[in-house]
Amino acid sequence: MSLYALQKFMFEINRTTDVQKRFREGGAARSALLDDYDLTAEEREAVETGDIGKIYVLGCNGQLLMHFAPLLGMPWAEYIAAMREGVRKYGPVRAGVYAMTTAHDDRVAGV
Repeated sequence: MSLYALQKFMFEINRTTDVQKRFREGGAARSALLDDYDLTAEEREAVETGDIGKIYVLGCNGQLLMHFAPLLGMPWAEYIAAMREGVRKYGPVRAGVYAMTTAHDDRVAGV
């Protein structure tokens, strides 16, 4: 997994208007932009489709991801729901600071 490249892309799209512009253009411009990052096929598809839940499960830091959601036109409550749905649909967060060591339904410390 190329989590570093995924998070680097998120960092840059959050701060660079040219990156935002190329992403919004879609098509060849978006494809060329994503070619600049060493993303796995799974990461790339999640970014291309705006699958917040999958990006979260792949390990992207929520502080980076929360700025990508509005770029997609996603309000805060939908962003939170998308992350939860991602865990339900794709399983526990696989890597990064949010990596999960329990299943979605497991209780931790009695909670």
